[in-house]
Amino acid sequence: MKFTFSPLHRQHAPDQIMVRGTMVANLESPERAEALLKQLLDQGHEQVSPQGWDQKWIAAVHDAGYLDFLSSAYPRWRELPNATPLIHPHAFAHYSSRRRPSSIQGQVGFYLAGGSSPLAEGTWDAAVGSAHAALEAAKLVQEGEREAYALCRPPGHHAYADFGGGFCYLNNVAIAANYMASQLGRVAILDIDTHHGNGTQSIFYKRRDVHFVSVHGDPNVLFPFYAGYADERGEGEGEGHNLNLPLPLKSEDPVWLAAIDQGMASIQSYAPKALLISLGFDPFKGDPSSDLAVSTEGFRGAGERIGAYRGPVVLIQEGGYLVEKLGENLSAFLEGFMRARNAG
Repeated sequence: MKFTFSPLHRQHAPDQIMVRGTMVANLESPERAEALLKQLLDQGHEQVSPQGWDQKWIAAVHDAGYLDFLSSAYPRWRELPNATPLIHPHAFAHYSSRRRPSSIQGQVGFYLAGGSSPLAEGTWDAAVGSAHAALEAAKLVQEGEREAYALCRPPGHHAYADFGGGFCYLNNVAIAANYMASQLGRVAILDIDTHHGNGTQSIFYKRRDVHFVSVHGDPNVLFPFYAGYADERGEGEGEGHNLNLPLPLKSEDPVWLAAIDQGMASIQSYAPKALLISLGFDPFKGDPSSDLAVSTEGFRGAGERIGAYRGPVVLIQEGGYLVEKLGENLSAFLEGFMRARNAG
């Protein structure tokens, strides 16, 4: 299988995030991508470097003001007296009063949600490289590959059109899905990260050409808290094209895989021209960010279920923070996935 990867991810390496009022080590580290890359190369998968993509595909999904902020924030921040090496918001725009200020301090809280999306000097370049990896994988499939995998870092599914959060800055899967929908007419996204893909849901909530399904831990107690509930079904033309399948805490393989079966049934009924997967390994039991309890064999089962889809598939990497288990879980997923693909 061909996979895409941008080494620019290494330029984004914030060492700390804010969790429950305390600065802690950042789980979203460069080592994550390097562990996955090593596994792919060890298994003989073919690496493809992303081309220099036109900014229009990122701009088609993300707000112009937000993109301007991401690309210019770091040098503007460093001009402040006593500026820290990392940009962390300390004031936030309430949904009822989202007026965009011109100051960098105000814009940080306007465009970044929470303490888990710090900006470093290389964050913008890394995020663009990650988005380009997703677009390149989509292009490979458009040009005839049955499947392709985008090793994206930073991840993307928590990024809205106009603000970032939860380690995410540009929504890689949304950018790739919008690109593919423009060519194919209708595509679907299945998100199996342990956290709801709130940014992806928001971007496509009123559209019928992208059918979004998310299997995730209960958002009432697990990030992102404010979206991901079962009654969120889409609006306008998008009504009925958004399916959330929140799971009880500590759900193990049978419950998780049953939800994936339900999600895939919804996708098969929609009959998309292509399927994109937001692939998270953080449902794994023991992952420091998760309250689910999926095993390595559970990921093999997920791969088999997703691989049974007969159309083209683009796999896009999201979360997974137990670095020493990432390669093993990716290997199990891909073994199940490719076995099902080849059986067809």
